[in-house]
Amino acid sequence: MVERYVPAAGRAAFTGLYDPIVALTMRERSWRPALVREVTAGLPPAATVVDVGAGTGSFAIALVAAHPGTSVIAVDGDRQVLRRARAKAGGQAVEWREGLAGELPLEAGQADAIVMSLLLHHLAPAAKEAALTDARRVLRAGGRLHIADWGRPRGAWPRCGFMALRVLDGFEGTSDHAAGRLPALIAQAGFEDPRVWRRLPTALGTLELLSAQRPASGGSADDQ
Repeated sequence: MVERYVPAAGRAAFTGLYDPIVALTMRERSWRPALVREVTAGLPPAATVVDVGAGTGSFAIALVAAHPGTSVIAVDGDRQVLRRARAKAGGQAVEWREGLAGELPLEAGQADAIVMSLLLHHLAPAAKEAALTDARRVLRAGGRLHIADWGRPRGAWPRCGFMALRVLDGFEGTSDHAAGRLPALIAQAGFEDPRVWRRLPTALGTLELLSAQRPASGGSADDQ
């Protein structure tokens, strides 16, 4: 069975509302700058960063502005949302590619860092596993994976909001997040030291910022 593609806003009709919804409900000004700082810390001068599930492109554009000289490749499966992203101020500095998590249009070892921001909860468990495994393939040895996504909701208000989000986005894809299993899934995909370094209560649940590393050596021949 082919998995249903889920647009950034959950429904294609809501795409134009995605940016204001995120800004209004998810404390965007708190976590996006923090994630940009985490991603860019320690990058080499001519680094390549891949934003998987880039949506309307706000994060990819912010990365380029924060770390001049970095090559940012933004990948999304939604042509409509990519058109919006390209048209944004600063969008000309980003390389936009159409593609899906789990089947990234990139070479093995091409990226110094990969970002998945509000992507994984849209994916069914098998697709989530494929996305993390393919991220490991695309990262160079020692490269970093950075994720912003929902964790186990903490507190009454985030629990209520997360239930509403699960109704919109689907219970299958959000089940691992509701149970707090995301760090374990990252480790199972072959990453080292997956850790949650920040949690933020929001109107739609508890947002977690996570980082992990592709091992600097070892692994199968297919990983090299």
